[in-house]
Amino acid sequence: MNEAKPPVLVLRAVGKAYAGRRVLAGIDLELAAGEYIAVTGDSGIGKSTLLNLIAGLERADEGRIEVDGQVLHELDDDALTRLRRESMGFVFQAFHLLPYLSVAQNVALPLLLNGVPHERHEAPVMELLGRVGLAERARSMPHELSGGEMQRVALARALVHGPKLLLADEPTGNLDPDNAAQVLALLRESVKARGAAGILVTHSRTAAATADRIYVLSRDGLRLQE
Repeated sequence: MNEAKPPVLVLRAVGKAYAGRRVLAGIDLELAAGEYIAVTGDSGIGKSTLLNLIAGLERADEGRIEVDGQVLHELDDDALTRLRRESMGFVFQAFHLLPYLSVAQNVALPLLLNGVPHERHEAPVMELLGRVGLAERARSMPHELSGGEMQRVALARALVHGPKLLLADEPTGNLDPDNAAQVLALLRESVKARGAAGILVTHSRTAAATADRIYVLSRDGLRLQE
């Protein structure tokens, strides 16, 4: 009999305030490997703050966050950096590609940061570039790419080291509908194929509809959309 795997992400009664103004309160969430959810809500409600807390980029004021079995508030800054580097992948609206590195070099960055020898970079980098349809652009520079191509490179970079948790913050906000649809399909497919857990933060109903479940963030907390 197979034992149930522990969840990749657990949030219990998580809260955050800035200068006395409560932004998040009583946030509960559990996410298992292979699950892909969307978080929606009004602008300024705290969706990006929620991702920052999960990533350990900011500290929660209340509650408990566990990522891949590690309790974030028990980790120092160095340990948090290692956890992000090894277990998380990030896709942002603004791409954040390094302009002086080629497409392949940008994708290889997580491997480099995790100490993977250079001779072991090419195979996973080219596999991911192939999956996002950009193998022929491996030697191109970011300024030679369209917005949709840059976002697909960013997705490949987020996945190349096999993260347990994929965090995507409005990843299609700068894309036209066709490119947005392609990136959203790749996000979902990549989470499922690699057994990661994925969170898509978006204001778009169309984007949110690609997830397994949709959660709505409001001043009252995080609730499952029925």
